Amino acid sequence: MNAARLSIISNTTLTIIKLVAGIMTGSVSVLSEAAHSATDLMASWIAFFSVRVSEQPADEKHPYGHGKVESLSGMAEALLIFGAAGYIIYESIFRILHQTPPPKADIGIAIMTFSMITNILVSEYLFKMAKTTDSLALEADAQHLRTDIFTSLGVVIGLILVRLTRIRWMDPAAAIVVALMIFHAATQLTVNALAPLMDANLPDEEIDVIKRNLLSDKRVLAFHKLRTRKSGSSRIIDAHILVDDNLSLVEAHALTELLEDRIREGLLNCEITLHTEPYREEQRHQYLFHGGPLPKEMEKPKDEKASPDNIGSKEFRDSDRH
Repeated sequence: MNAARLSIISNTTLTIIKLVAGIMTGSVSVLSEAAHSATDLMASWIAFFSVRVSEQPADEKHPYGHGKVESLSGMAEALLIFGAAGYIIYESIFRILHQTPPPKADIGIAIMTFSMITNILVSEYLFKMAKTTDSLALEADAQHLRTDIFTSLGVVIGLILVRLTRIRWMDPAAAIVVALMIFHAATQLTVNALAPLMDANLPDEEIDVIKRNLLSDKRVLAFHKLRTRKSGSSRIIDAHILVDDNLSLVEAHALTELLEDRIREGLLNCEITLHTEPYREEQRHQYLFHGGPLPKEMEKPKDEKASPDNIGSKEFRDSDRH
């Protein structure tokens, strides 16, 4: 929450400073940065409230918690950024067509340099807190500020060129470059926000951690139906593990608890459901009822029919069937 508050304070300050500087200098690129910071301010408020909601515990109506509100906030922030970029392009083209006088560059250069330094410090702090809390909302906010660093640099370069050349269209051209960079950042943010909403798998490196831990105990003969997704900072994991047919219910339960604890040691905020199945009986079931591959011990000898009573294989090949 403190990180979200800091973002609100910094964005409010920068928005006011850039707006005043833009009016004083007449620079469309500085005004475009003021509009960009204004959308970042709105995004910071969205992140602030979404973090508060996502931290609420699961309840009867929301058994998986409220984490996906962070993805929704990311989508809202992306729409704001797209809108700001569109306005910047419109205003820049208007300035080029009407040949407005060149801006007073010195004030704009000083203000945008101050903005870059501020955003570097705040964005680094937000990225650190986003990693610590695994918050998509804070990460999105930090990404906005990091984008501001590069857009501010583009504005500074444009103002320096205006000051050196006195070419009028340099300033709106720099603003258009800023807008294109904003579009790119908004597109990436949209992709990142959509993944949890569409229940996409966890990243490959995290899935590898899960697989290694599922096979870390020799009593697990195989596993299948591994499914993962993310809701806010929570990782939802479920899988079927196959064990010896003679393993007792108590032993199977103790094994699942052990594996779940090992996965939690490697990944933060995991909600894990492991279902145990008898290895040989599951092979028999897959072959007889779901068209699974023929186990080696059921392969038909020369003059003998295969018998479902002889099923047993060290490798469980099915990963998708019921």
